[in-house]
Amino acid sequence: MTAAVPEALLLDGVLDAEQAADTVRSILAEQRPDGAIPWFAGHHLDPWDHTEAAMALDTAGEHAAAEAAYRWLASRQNPDGSWYAAYTDGTVTDRAKESNFCAYIAVGVWHHHLSTGDDAFLEWIWPVVRRALDFIVGLRLPGGPIAWRVGEDGAATEEALLTGSSSILHALRCGLAVADYLEEPQPDWELAAGRLRHAIAHHPERFLDKDRYSMDWYYPVLGTGLRGDAAVARIERDWERFVVPGLGVRCVSDRPWVTGGESAELALALWAIGQSDRAVDILRWIQRHLRHEDGSYWTGYVFEDDAIWPEERTTWTAGALLLAVAALGGDPATVAVFGGDQLPAGLVVQDCC
Repeated sequence: MTAAVPEALLLDGVLDAEQAADTVRSILAEQRPDGAIPWFAGHHLDPWDHTEAAMALDTAGEHAAAEAAYRWLASRQNPDGSWYAAYTDGTVTDRAKESNFCAYIAVGVWHHHLSTGDDAFLEWIWPVVRRALDFIVGLRLPGGPIAWRVGEDGAATEEALLTGSSSILHALRCGLAVADYLEEPQPDWELAAGRLRHAIAHHPERFLDKDRYSMDWYYPVLGTGLRGDAAVARIERDWERFVVPGLGVRCVSDRPWVTGGESAELALALWAIGQSDRAVDILRWIQRHLRHEDGSYWTGYVFEDDAIWPEERTTWTAGALLLAVAALGGDPATVAVFGGDQLPAGLVVQDCC
């Protein structure tokens, strides 16, 4: 690490200065010389989790490492604006294209700019972001959702995922923030964001039913699609179904398995709607059974068996934890990106077909 961690990454009962530094180092230790951030050494990289880890590095002031991660994405972008679903040691290992993976660079790039104020880098990477979101807008389905996948044969599915589309909404709004800053209007993105936000808020039937998964519960909030009373009501509705007091958040409602990524992301969503006390509680819980002594985090814990599973410590779990702590600690870039109030809303629509 280049310097002491910022005050925003210190949270009583979660991270002190030494612990925060160890967690940042755990991500840096996995980053390859070319900037790639795999799940862990020898495993694959996907563009979404790679970006989340890069954002966490920015919260810690590791801006050069974060920039290297975005330059890696720029060097691997396909001509149509997409990325493949998985890369291992620089080699493509899954040639499908998942839409939320391809969109998330916009969230990371805007967060990086807010963290650094580096106009030159933002102008340099703007064409990469523009191509990525143009690819996404080309995958719109009737009613506003975004097709979740383009197969290896180049055919897009006609189905959408609520979690993925919620993440894409966040990306479109961050992309619009970049466009506004650079005075590069993107009316197609505005329309896509407005229609997508309407579908998320009012038309769950337009998405595949993945109700068992906690991400489908909280991602409409995390992705800025719901705020206010609607967001609070959604969280309250399924709190007891997914939250295991003292342990964390289930990945799937009917499995005795809590996961660090989902727990940290829910904490970030809770912060965004003013429930910081609940957020801190969840982050404290996962320290007990998911934090490794080197500062990294296990992916999950099967509480009926008192067992870590799978036996892997992932960069994106550590990244989600750092982002949640940074928001709670008032890091300006993280607050702006995940709070949502400072992001363009897109064109408001009442309904669409």
